Amino acid sequence: MTNVFDRLAPFIQDYIYLHNWTEIRPIQVAASKVILNTQDNLLLSSGTASGKTEAAFLPILTDIYEKPSKSVAVLYISPLKALINDQFIRIEDMLKETDIVVTKWHGDVSQSQKNTVTKNPKGIIQTTPESLEAMLMRSPGNIIKLFSDLRYIVIDEVHYFMNDDRGLQLLCILERIQRLIQKEPRRIGLSATLGDYELAVKWLSSGTNRKCIIPQVEEEKRKIRLGIKYFEIEEKEKETSILDYYKELYEKTLNKKCIIFSNSKSEVENNIAHLKKIAKLRNSKDIYYVHHANISNSLRRQAEEQMKQEDEQAITGATVTLELGIDLGRLDRIVQTGAPFTVSSFVQRLGRSGRRNNPAEMLFFFKEEIDNKPKEFYQMIDFEFIKCIAIIELYLKEKWIEPIKKNSMPFSLLYHQTMSYLFSMGSVKANELAKQILTLTPFKQIEKEDYKKLLRFMLEKNEIEKDEDGNLLIGMQGERKVNNFQFFSVFSTPIEYSVRDGSQEIGTIQMPYAIGQQFSLAGFTWKVVDVNEEKRQIFVKKVGGISKILWNDDGDFFVHTKIMKKMKEILEDVEEYKYLDSTGIDKLNEIRKIEKQTTITKEKVVKLVEGTYLIFPWLGTKEMLALKYSLDQENIQNQIFYRAGIPIFIELKTKKAIQEIQALLEKIKIDNIDKKTFNLPELIEKKAKYNYFIPKELLRKQYIEDCIDVEEMQKNL
Repeated sequence: MTNVFDRLAPFIQDYIYLHNWTEIRPIQVAASKVILNTQDNLLLSSGTASGKTEAAFLPILTDIYEKPSKSVAVLYISPLKALINDQFIRIEDMLKETDIVVTKWHGDVSQSQKNTVTKNPKGIIQTTPESLEAMLMRSPGNIIKLFSDLRYIVIDEVHYFMNDDRGLQLLCILERIQRLIQKEPRRIGLSATLGDYELAVKWLSSGTNRKCIIPQVEEEKRKIRLGIKYFEIEEKEKETSILDYYKELYEKTLNKKCIIFSNSKSEVENNIAHLKKIAKLRNSKDIYYVHHANISNSLRRQAEEQMKQEDEQAITGATVTLELGIDLGRLDRIVQTGAPFTVSSFVQRLGRSGRRNNPAEMLFFFKEEIDNKPKEFYQMIDFEFIKCIAIIELYLKEKWIEPIKKNSMPFSLLYHQTMSYLFSMGSVKANELAKQILTLTPFKQIEKEDYKKLLRFMLEKNEIEKDEDGNLLIGMQGERKVNNFQFFSVFSTPIEYSVRDGSQEIGTIQMPYAIGQQFSLAGFTWKVVDVNEEKRQIFVKKVGGISKILWNDDGDFFVHTKIMKKMKEILEDVEEYKYLDSTGIDKLNEIRKIEKQTTITKEKVVKLVEGTYLIFPWLGTKEMLALKYSLDQENIQNQIFYRAGIPIFIELKTKKAIQEIQALLEKIKIDNIDKKTFNLPELIEKKAKYNYFIPKELLRKQYIEDCIDVEEMQKNL
């Protein structure tokens, strides 16, 4: 460790002394050795607040201090502007005693600041994939000027990018930049949660000829405190039971700094509105904030700043927007209402607490509405509750995290990158366009014939056109899209209305409420006083009470087979997990009793009534779809039953006997099934922003390839 300290630049050594570091952490030692002694790429994966940012930048800054670059030396890429703003302060603090500059480059930064670094390219640029896309499209010449001697590309929150179309877009952008500057800068990836290191290495280094090193650093063992609280909401005492639920949520976050995560923005709003009401009744200070994608930038920043105050309590309700690594300082506890969607999300959220040698604390809240109406047995099982236990057990006992999602035919992104490249070039021959685009790593599995089909379709829709020399260029319809700032992103942004209280923007909503109607936003209830349809603005005033609001929180939620198998195991087991409260233990035992009566973990096929059977294969989403379409091919009417996004069973309508259905499943398990022959619904597709511009046959091909897994279905059936 001493040798590494001596190797760092003098201003870095001073920084370490001034900040009273007692040691250089093992991950920082390991990263320094790789960056200063090799020319390899580097992947750093460890828990939140483990010092990854410093691990990357201490040696990087040393290197560019000793060997100055003739252009911008470091390109730092983040999924969030808020994360850029947060890291900017930390990096700028390291650079106080140097002439190395760090520049933020995103939509909230003035053009004059961008012009300064463009005129005199140096230091570090912090940006997002969308801002890089805009640079590439509008001024490829500036890319060469800015990055002609680029040494490092630092990608933060690698795990987030790897599971997202934005990640594939980023890989395209980086390869296009490399071609322009004719260099391969080293890539440094930072991640808090990774399931498959080999896939992560492949992702990070794709499009480069460099090796990638993952330092094997033994992390300090962290203490973890977990709890699940379960509430039954009785119909006859509904108001009292719901109030008890929110009172407990209030008590468990009282005098603490907490994030309350929920899976929907509507639930976030509802939670915070109830906590504010209880605090007001008890004459407590209002320390409750909301943080999600539909809250205005200023109010999100306000929530972040309150959370960063060292000696102040603050409780913020949030979705995924606070899951990523914005440094909020010491958090006492994380609360989750319902189950996280994935193990990865659980680990990421858990890692937000427990800093500075304190245990990581996470508390789960479940509520179930109980009534006396007749129910089928499966309606009496809280599958989301069982999924939550499965997620916890998979991480605690096996340290398992979901692998990267398959995305081998990203046709929507292919359209986007084709338009981006044509815009930057002006016009190009079709064969040259194919050579440039199909050699980008994300598109290497796309056949030339499929690309021809896409280009022909784009020509038909006037997205592109041919000039008299046969060159392709942006068409009349395409011009409207590429000249809109929203084109730079590959994720969909629905049409929304801006909600304003006088001059202040509160946030955005998806539906236009009429004058006099009330809704909740940013933790308050608002009454509509005026609507400007032309400008999509809703003017409001703050009122009392609690109102609800709904968003279309759509998304492709794929549950992994390993989670389903673990849920089955939990139902069959007798263990009473220590993190369950007494009601949770009772609920689990009640569910296990139902399982024993119905044998849904022992028998694949359960008869519901004459002619209706339920198959419980305990398969993940992609495997369940493979089974469904295999049954379709056998002319068996069937549909998948989902609960909270979890594929629970397949319902069959057939005159066959149980033995015949079981034999059919055995046949499906060993058949040579060609998923390309599946009879899919006409409009089925994998959701993506630019699907409208993709031929249906290509969307079908993508869906079959990326959303249906026959091989795993047969292996696990």
